[in-house]
Amino acid sequence: MTYQVLARKWRPRSFAEMVGQSHVLRALGNGLANGRLHHAYLFTGTRGVGKTTVARILAKCLNCEANGVTDVPCGTCSACLEIDEGRFVDLIEVDAASRTKVEDTRDLLDNVQYAPSRGRFKIYLIDEVHMLSAHSFNALLKTLEEPPAHVKFLLATTDPQKLPVTVLSRCLQFNLKPLLPQMISGQLERIAEAEAINAEVAALQRLANAADGSMRDALSLTDQALAFGGGALVDAEVREMLGTLAQEHLCDLLDCLAAGDGVALLSAIERLAETSPDFDEALAELLVMLHQLTLAHTVPDVLDGEGLADERLKSLAQQFDAPGVQLLYQIALTGRRDLPLAPDPRTGFEMTLLRMLAFQPDVLPPATDTSPVAAPRPAAAPRPQPKAAPEPTSSPVAPTSGEVDWHTLVASLPLSGLARALADHCDWAGEAGDCVTLRMEAGHSHLLNETVKARLAEALSTHFGRPLTVDIRTGEVKSETPAAAAERTEADRQAAAREAIETDPNIAALRETFGAEVMSDSIRPRD
Repeated sequence: MTYQVLARKWRPRSFAEMVGQSHVLRALGNGLANGRLHHAYLFTGTRGVGKTTVARILAKCLNCEANGVTDVPCGTCSACLEIDEGRFVDLIEVDAASRTKVEDTRDLLDNVQYAPSRGRFKIYLIDEVHMLSAHSFNALLKTLEEPPAHVKFLLATTDPQKLPVTVLSRCLQFNLKPLLPQMISGQLERIAEAEAINAEVAALQRLANAADGSMRDALSLTDQALAFGGGALVDAEVREMLGTLAQEHLCDLLDCLAAGDGVALLSAIERLAETSPDFDEALAELLVMLHQLTLAHTVPDVLDGEGLADERLKSLAQQFDAPGVQLLYQIALTGRRDLPLAPDPRTGFEMTLLRMLAFQPDVLPPATDTSPVAAPRPAAAPRPQPKAAPEPTSSPVAPTSGEVDWHTLVASLPLSGLARALADHCDWAGEAGDCVTLRMEAGHSHLLNETVKARLAEALSTHFGRPLTVDIRTGEVKSETPAAAAERTEADRQAAAREAIETDPNIAALRETFGAEVMSDSIRPRD
């Protein structure tokens, strides 16, 4: 038997089989069920999202012999079968890209006035309708405006901006959206199971991402991958077929950045270059990984160890703090934008990674300190390690003494990232035995997770010289938190800066002489 490609074999034959596009299917289904039929429908969207498929299903809904005009065609009557097979005499399909002349359009419309031969409606399905010439649109316009009752027009296009507004105004327009990778991978899983294909989940996810929102492209890539892999879908082979980077290379780069090791970084770039990668794609993949690390800092469970998010990403999430990942993301974004300006792609990629190595986020001063923020510093040598935790001491005051100067204590703890943010948004509630109790407003509970709490408990244990656990209760805080104190200090500085500008005699002179205005939002305190 002749092999039928997956894109044709698994083309939906009813609205229920469609993947996504619920906003379009709901509107069409309600219109059909209630008998509210329009004479012209326009389906827009990128390639492979189901425009022509929806139009053909709609043609079956209008001409089903068993169920009449319905949103659920039977799929077994002669009209439904003939439409599926592309031989229904009253469904006239036209590729406007190959029939752009006005003569073609006039020939097409010559038989509009005649009743359908077999079906309930005569349906004109015009694909890529934006390719028609201006004269063709003019020839179509009169018929489109006042068609006979037995005629329906189904138009499809990837570029609706090229259609005259006179045509757009006479159609019901439905915009089909690109499909999410999760939708595509889910459908690929169902197809692989039905076809008894040995498929790795990671391979299906990779194909879904490569499809760029197009189900047809996903199925075509799956066919190609099956041919490449000898009938199986293995992630390593799919990656090789697509020419995408191995995630291990990018993880190696991030490991080197976390360690501040310039020599190892250049070696990792050399190993990557040996695979002849597309360096623009490499930066794009790196941006995806940095996005995953940012999600991991916000929602730790996002890296569940399945699919493309593996244990190495979990390890990397522990090596970078949130501000560091944000800076790396911005540098990668700028590097990708500037890549065409580099002498060659590898040089641009290498320079972007060296820029990541050379800079790190500004270190914010402690909440009670108003000293200037430290400027970014170069790191030609390996990045300096954090200062060692202070020797066990009862300063500023041991927990057993009751009240603690929490602001001073937090400032002395070697914390960063989410652990620092958690401590800054808490106040001291007390201590009993080996348990320190802190309070935090419910609005900041997103900062609270077991990993971050463990880092805070470890810092407190080191500071006080004995093992401590931390109990953080959400509710109303009883005193000003370090974060609130920092906000108040910054607000006071901002107010002072504005007052200094408003009372400056030079500003007053500019206002009087030139009618100048002060843009209050642009005023910033000097560091």
